[in-house]
Amino acid sequence: MNYWLLALTFLSVNLDFFFMLIFLLKKYDFIKVLIGYLLGNIILLTASFIIGKALATFLPEWILGILGILPIYLAFHDDDDVDEQKETHKSEIITVLITYLSVCAGCNLSIFLPVLVGETITNFLITLGFIGLLTIIVVFIIKLVADIPTVSKVMEKHGEKLMKICYVVIGLYVFWDSGLISHLIAFL
Repeated sequence: MNYWLLALTFLSVNLDFFFMLIFLLKKYDFIKVLIGYLLGNIILLTASFIIGKALATFLPEWILGILGILPIYLAFHDDDDVDEQKETHKSEIITVLITYLSVCAGCNLSIFLPVLVGETITNFLITLGFIGLLTIIVVFIIKLVADIPTVSKVMEKHGEKLMKICYVVIGLYVFWDSGLISHLIAFL
């Protein structure tokens, strides 16, 4: 398991949601925001793994490298994310979970699916633990920096460009790691 790729994938997929986390942390209890966000990550990672395993059952890994096109597509596709979740719920945890799923489900599934497609159940469980730890660390950091105006300005100005660069890097890595590139070169 490539932990650098997992960390880059997690950060790039969730970069836009970090802004929402600032607002959610100002509005709701820290622990409830953390639990809702953690549950959202677990749900989307599990869905990506299960879908990837189903595809891997029928197709060789190098063909699944074509899935690397998904993050590259997202890098060049303008996405109008939901800025605020309009519906409110009694549970702050459910509100954070639904907000995260509504904003990030498509990106998470399309980015993590090609990354997790060839992993064993053991590596997937390690990945869940690693991403869970990153989630906790990120929420703590965002809580600390939420009140720093300079951070908000920099993320607002360059955040989307950085996210798109990360998506392209992830897509290219999937092409290479799956063996797709070597099969294409051998074919030519």
